[in-house]
Amino acid sequence: MYLFSHQVRIYGRNFLKTSKNSRLFLCAWNTRALVRNYSSGRRSHGGVFKLGLAGVTVGALVGTGYSIHRLNQPRLHIINEEINIPMINELPKVTPSRQMLYQDDPTELKLTLYQYQTCPFCCKVRVFLDYYGISYDLIEVDPVLRQAIKWSPYKKVPILVAKLSQGYQPLNDSSMIISALSTYLKDKKDLREIVSCYPLITFVDEDGAKKSEIMNKYFQVLGQPAVAKEISEERKWRQWVDDVFVHVLSPNVYRTREEAFESFNWFSEAGEWEKHFPVWERSIIIFVGAWAMYFIGNRLKKKYQLKDDVRESLYDECNYWMRAVRAKGSKFMGGDRPNLADLAVYGVLCSIEGCQAFKDALVHTKIKHWYYAMKDVVDNHQGSQFI
Repeated sequence: MYLFSHQVRIYGRNFLKTSKNSRLFLCAWNTRALVRNYSSGRRSHGGVFKLGLAGVTVGALVGTGYSIHRLNQPRLHIINEEINIPMINELPKVTPSRQMLYQDDPTELKLTLYQYQTCPFCCKVRVFLDYYGISYDLIEVDPVLRQAIKWSPYKKVPILVAKLSQGYQPLNDSSMIISALSTYLKDKKDLREIVSCYPLITFVDEDGAKKSEIMNKYFQVLGQPAVAKEISEERKWRQWVDDVFVHVLSPNVYRTREEAFESFNWFSEAGEWEKHFPVWERSIIIFVGAWAMYFIGNRLKKKYQLKDDVRESLYDECNYWMRAVRAKGSKFMGGDRPNLADLAVYGVLCSIEGCQAFKDALVHTKIKHWYYAMKDVVDNHQGSQFI
């Protein structure tokens, strides 16, 4: 009701300000009213009050009608453009931070992953590649200057680049990367053709803001029919990871100033920042980053409506996932072996493995046995036997 009444006031006011017909109408009405008052020899305050009241009433009625007309019109989410991720002829020469080489890699793809080591979305992609035994080069992106991805119009990580005979094909967004590579593994289609099935859609939302999104990033483009119920459930959980689960991590990792600094020191160790970045930059990342994320974590707590003790929200989501796994009556959500939902949940949890929040979650939730079962199959690349 507040939104409706607010719109009525806005449209009524705008109508009175901008409508030429309404100004003429009110002018004519006022003229007649004043003539009556002067002809009687006085201009009473009551007449002025009635005049103003009538004007407001007319404006409200006209504004209400216009509001109803606008509200009954369909919302226009204007599609401005649909863009496929373009090929790149050349990439800057950057020495990989390290190489992950798997002897039985069946894909014959030359892949390079631009990443932050402890970014949950980057961890998701690495877990997928490691599980299926797909070789790739790793480039640790400088989180301050980000020189390694200056060539890319997409300014986030992860970015996965495949070297093809025609050039270099980037893949953006962790969920799109996983869906596209999963399609490639199952159907062996041309990778460029697969990437074209995930266009970037630019649109205008209800607030008039311009947004870009890969609308079908949780879908695999499979030539053969799959079990609809299983695929739909897998997509639901993958989206839950991106929309819900990942958002309980930061407020927990940066719950206190002490935990924020402990976490950043672990990030430095896990990402080998001493090896890849100069001392001054590593210091900035740790000290400035920890302070900034402590305050941001508190804002995220409010934004995502987490509990006062954010640990409880982390425990709730871990147990929510585990109840769903137990309901399947199997080792993993995917059955005897992990599906893409298992890999996604495990991937984002990997990103906080060295943090106190992760240790607390193992103690206070039912996720420990599932997590280490996942760690075993991923570290041993057991998915390679299914390709």
